[in-house]
Amino acid sequence: MKQVFQLTLLLFLFSALSLQAQSGYRVGDVARDFNLKNVDGKMVSLAKIKKAKGYVVIFTCNHCPFAVAYEDRIIALHKKYAKKGFSVVAINPNDKDIQPADSYEKMQERAKQKGFPFVYLYDETQEIARAYGATRTPHVYLLDKDRRVRYIGAIDDNHENPEEVKERYLENAIEALLAGKEVPRPETKAIGCTIKWRASK
Repeated sequence: MKQVFQLTLLLFLFSALSLQAQSGYRVGDVARDFNLKNVDGKMVSLAKIKKAKGYVVIFTCNHCPFAVAYEDRIIALHKKYAKKGFSVVAINPNDKDIQPADSYEKMQERAKQKGFPFVYLYDETQEIARAYGATRTPHVYLLDKDRRVRYIGAIDDNHENPEEVKERYLENAIEALLAGKEVPRPETKAIGCTIKWRASK
């Protein structure tokens, strides 16, 4: 009887963990809007982005080597596609008490140092990252103009060397939407540092 109880408990815990791992948006879901503070002190929502044909939401941060490796590529991507209606919306979801390098002040410093041409928002409560289901930095969610999720995952297939990239997952997805087509590969595995979640109270 005791073994049956233990097995039932293990199955319950496994189911709970599986459910937690599957939480967040999936391709085809409509994402909620948000209102987060940008590094310039202003509050930004998706609805405030004018002439948008879609939104390139990227959960990223200052300290993660993967995120740093993609900074120049994200800048280039924004410059290429913002004028076509797809602006980058970068969001830092990390808890500053766990990773001080990702504080709001450090975000401001990094944005100025790199000359970010896109908004860099602070998800201080981590509510938006949890709603989206983000787990890594960087973690991409490409939305169409109706905020429907059309792509989730990595930016491309080589974080180490942009010259050796063979598949540009995010760019291919944006190009598909611009052409009025279905995204050829709507989901890939996000590669990066784990999000630094604050401890539950």
